[in-house]
Amino acid sequence: MPLLVRPNGTPESFEIVAGRRRYFAAKSLADERGEDDALPCAIMEDGDDADALEASLIENFARLDPDEVSQWETFSRLIREGRTIPDIAATFGVTELLVKRILALGDLLPKIREAYRREDIDAETARHLTMASKAQQKDWLALYADPEQYAPRGHQLKQWLFGGQSISAKVALFAVEDYPGLVVCDLFGEDSYFADADLFWQKQNEAIAAKRDAYLEAGWPEVAVLEPGQHFQSWDHKRRRGRRAARSSSVSHRGAVECHEGWLSRKEARRARAQGERGAHEEIPARPSRPELTGPMQNYVDLHRHGAVRTAMLDHPGVALRLMVAHAIAGSGLWQVRREPQRTANGAVAASLAACKAEAAFAEKRRAVLALLGQADEEGAIAGGNGDAFALAAVFARLLALCDDDVMRVLGLVMAETLEAGSAAVEALGNHLGIDMGAWWQADDAFFDLLRDREIANSMLADLAGKPVADGNVAEKVKTQKKIIRDCLAGENGREKIDNWLPNWMKFPVESYTKRGGFRTADQWASVQPLFVRQ
Repeated sequence: MPLLVRPNGTPESFEIVAGRRRYFAAKSLADERGEDDALPCAIMEDGDDADALEASLIENFARLDPDEVSQWETFSRLIREGRTIPDIAATFGVTELLVKRILALGDLLPKIREAYRREDIDAETARHLTMASKAQQKDWLALYADPEQYAPRGHQLKQWLFGGQSISAKVALFAVEDYPGLVVCDLFGEDSYFADADLFWQKQNEAIAAKRDAYLEAGWPEVAVLEPGQHFQSWDHKRRRGRRAARSSSVSHRGAVECHEGWLSRKEARRARAQGERGAHEEIPARPSRPELTGPMQNYVDLHRHGAVRTAMLDHPGVALRLMVAHAIAGSGLWQVRREPQRTANGAVAASLAACKAEAAFAEKRRAVLALLGQADEEGAIAGGNGDAFALAAVFARLLALCDDDVMRVLGLVMAETLEAGSAAVEALGNHLGIDMGAWWQADDAFFDLLRDREIANSMLADLAGKPVADGNVAEKVKTQKKIIRDCLAGENGREKIDNWLPNWMKFPVESYTKRGGFRTADQWASVQPLFVRQ
């Protein structure tokens, strides 16, 4: 087999391109025999550098496959000589992917390549390091060189590179080409990953929200988006055909989304089955599986609305008189006479009510009316006496001495103290008087502590920050969405400050966020709205 040589400087000087071992073997044999036999040589033309390299590596492949670092050294030199990846793959009879994988080693720092050549680090670690920036490689080398530190390897290295979340591009619901961030390609594993996990979740949440909206528009009665990591429990549901059932989407911590169509909870399935047995003419009233408001939140809403309405009524004694006469004719839950006790569900609601502007204004006007009646107890109530005859005569005598305007002020306060919280009367009166709750209420800690429904929080977030922001956080925990709402109200963390914001629950007329039902305030207003619609 001839040696491959090429001219080197002078016409009589050549260098060996391929066959160096054959040359030294023949030289050793000649030294033993004392004879110098001429060796056959094939002379390569000038300018055949790339061909010479290929010939050298082909010979090595025929003898023994070199290590990957040696292959990279040769492949990279061939690329510099003008060869393409398909050319190299065709020359050596390997796939283009293998050539790409070998060339990916060029992204490694020299010290990492040498460690890989020495087999101090394994192939999986080297593959993951090809996705690291030069700064990350230097940080990893510092850990690798320090005996007191641990340099992550294998799967742990991937977690280290991507900040704990290695999210594959395969799980994206959105078009990856529309992703504005960096997508890191793993040339070894034929996969790619999102470098910015937060940006991925924003785009993925927007895509999830769009998918949810599309299903609702298509006629699905309910679409539930589970929080990341929360699994859909098929054992607690029954599959049902058609679009009368609900649809849910579960989201893994790695971003993968699974859709579950046509499922009812076992409780809903039992009710539907019972309805079928009774017949369509005996419809079973549907109870909301999950009311829009919890008990404490309903209490919170009732008392704040009640405080604003009854305080405003004090400036409208004529209206109070007519309402009082209506109470005397039709009666109410409080007309014995007893004052509204304003019971609170917990300490947080009590503290919120004590600090609200409406209650402070009401207390000030109450003190003025008590002074008219000659009562020294400035914190006492006017309505709700124990029926003592002497006390009744004393109050009557005092009222006889007052002018009509002062009596009307007393009457207004009595009506306010006996106005039932959470009643249809509060809704009718608030809408008639055109109450602006923004003048009396603003979101406080108790409101946010009681807000625990993720879907409702997302709707509120859309009101404040816009639908794109809400869609970008649709699968986030309610705690995260409430934090963004607070930022919008305070104008913090880069959010534009929103003043005088009112949730639908606090508006007059009141509005719901969902069609689930279970919102007593909205039901009360709906029952009397035809009587009090303002022109």
